[in-house]
Amino acid sequence: MSIGSVNKTDLNQKPTATAPWRIGVDVGGTFTDLVVADATGALFTFKSPTNVPNPAIGVIAAVELAANGLGISVQSLLANCRVFVHGSTIATNTILERKGAVVGLLATEGFRDALEIRRGFREDAWDHRTPFPDPIVPRHLRLPVRERMDKSGCPIRAPEPESIERAIDTFRREGVTSVAICLLNSYRNDRHERMCAQLVRKSWPEVWLSISADIAPVLGEYERTSTTVLNAYVTPRVVPYLRQLEQDLRAQGLAYPLLLIQSNGGAASVEQLVDRAAMLALSGPAAGASALRAVADMAKRDDLLLMEIGGTSCDVTLMNGGEIAMVDSFSLNDYHLTLPSVDIHSISGGGGTIAAVDSGGLLNVGPHGAGARPGPACYSLGGDDPTVTDAHLLLGRMRPGPFAGGLITLDLTLARSAIEDKIAAPLRLDAISAASGVIRLLEQSLQHAIERVSVERGHDPRRFLLVAGGGAGALHAVPVARALGCPAVYVPRLAGVFCAFGMCSTDIREDFLETWLKLLDQQSSDDIDRGFSQLVASAKTRLAASGFALSDISFERSVDLRYVGQQWSLQVPVNSWEAWSVRAEFETRHQRQFGHYQPDGQIEIVHLRLVGIARLGRVRRPDLPALETTPVPCERRSVYLNRTSGFQTVPVYDGNEMRPGQAVSGPALIEEKNTTILIGLGDRLEVDASDNFLIHVTNPAE
Repeated sequence: MSIGSVNKTDLNQKPTATAPWRIGVDVGGTFTDLVVADATGALFTFKSPTNVPNPAIGVIAAVELAANGLGISVQSLLANCRVFVHGSTIATNTILERKGAVVGLLATEGFRDALEIRRGFREDAWDHRTPFPDPIVPRHLRLPVRERMDKSGCPIRAPEPESIERAIDTFRREGVTSVAICLLNSYRNDRHERMCAQLVRKSWPEVWLSISADIAPVLGEYERTSTTVLNAYVTPRVVPYLRQLEQDLRAQGLAYPLLLIQSNGGAASVEQLVDRAAMLALSGPAAGASALRAVADMAKRDDLLLMEIGGTSCDVTLMNGGEIAMVDSFSLNDYHLTLPSVDIHSISGGGGTIAAVDSGGLLNVGPHGAGARPGPACYSLGGDDPTVTDAHLLLGRMRPGPFAGGLITLDLTLARSAIEDKIAAPLRLDAISAASGVIRLLEQSLQHAIERVSVERGHDPRRFLLVAGGGAGALHAVPVARALGCPAVYVPRLAGVFCAFGMCSTDIREDFLETWLKLLDQQSSDDIDRGFSQLVASAKTRLAASGFALSDISFERSVDLRYVGQQWSLQVPVNSWEAWSVRAEFETRHQRQFGHYQPDGQIEIVHLRLVGIARLGRVRRPDLPALETTPVPCERRSVYLNRTSGFQTVPVYDGNEMRPGQAVSGPALIEEKNTTILIGLGDRLEVDASDNFLIHVTNPAE
């Protein structure tokens, strides 16, 4: 059990939490993290092993662990909880593992192959051989509807009921359990899709149904079809799981609805997501956006780069000027989803990432991971593949013995054996050189991942503070920051449960969109206001149905713009409508993103976007007074720093005993309950007024 409280509760006694509180639960590949934020702002953290086959078991186990750690019953813990937010990986894993429903697709006659034709381009322009993954819906289950809507949304031919009935008969015979409806030009007029849905529900009421007009009413036939199909694919698996989990929590005392983190970084109730389960595709990592906003408040900086490293992956997110980078589409395992999402670039790069030597004699780190079980070789749970954690243990950066509050025990002998047998011997290296190579290769991948969301989008990393999240982030942050040129690294106390912490400060969020397709210079403020007024009415209705008063709801407006003839658009915030001001902002963003803009180019408004937000409030703690004492190391240990310095005997500090105002110089290790911080020669670490760790990096890359 791991109990951590930033208010420094004595861990030899049961910590005391003040009701009411919030609970955030993040299901990771190795651990399920739970954070309790009480009414005073005190934070308590707990970790439980993830149950991969059934994540709900890990959630309930974490709740029981928290109740025991706080010295109260599960009933009392849940009854006094006002906000319970869950980050679920079940939608993501359903897509990645291809374990979703049998889906049937109703498409306009002549267009059923849009799903397989895709867009024709590849992520890697030089790779012409790797095939795309098989379509979620095979061709014999992509069936035509005889209907037609023109490009302006004017009906040409109403849906033929007989074609729909024939398709339903085929779907029944083939064992389809979920139906997706995506008709041509329905983003301009959804009448025909509604008619099809009505016929399907009438003759087959028990089938799961996904309608593109509800899921992704956007321009782009392939993108809209793919998103709707994926929603149909995950819904029958995700919704029953979430309903059962909510039922179990309510039976044990939870009085308020279970909230889920969506890909857009906001929360929604289970019932709000019944028809839009695909919105959970990045649930969990997207909570990092809320945590990053909290970090911005604590660090008093609004230019941040988040590198969140857990057991299986590294998720990178950028905040520029207080604005979290968002995207309107993303892909999972090369399956396309057009949904609002926090811009998260993920790579295989966690503590459980497996290192191996391929048939050509090259060292690779990832993409496969050891998971929670059997886990890294040093976990003593049956795994024998060397991982990043094994490498750190061999290099002295992690301590052998009990880990994560005693949940597991790290065995140095097993770590050494795995690296010697599977890395060092094939490469004809000693074990230390092999382990060092694993770390260097991973950190190079981490550097490239951060450059992907910064340099490639026109942002200079040298003006950003690098935030280390996740249990493994602080072991790699300083070397990566040095390579990128970041002047400093920020390690929150709750880095090891970063996303679960973010869930305690998230808001309810709903996204709305309308396709516009009109020239920017021809739109008056009245035209735009009329368009947004319809979206505002929809947002008020949906959020009011969730129990929020209109005074609790705020709105954020933006438009998707592009030059006429351009395929891709850029999103520009709209506070008040002045065409020249919107144009100027678009040109600034276009210059940064693409390196040029057209001073006299015609700009088209593709979509109007509205975000409706119901504020749940943030977890806030007052700054703490500074101490002038010098921390005393709890031990000295031989630690491998880098190729130049090799092994050095460095001081090791108990981070739980360090207070605001205290500072140490590197090289050193700081061991926290859920993470370990490594600082190099000449670096300086200080505990700031928010009780987090700020590391000033020496000799950053020019």
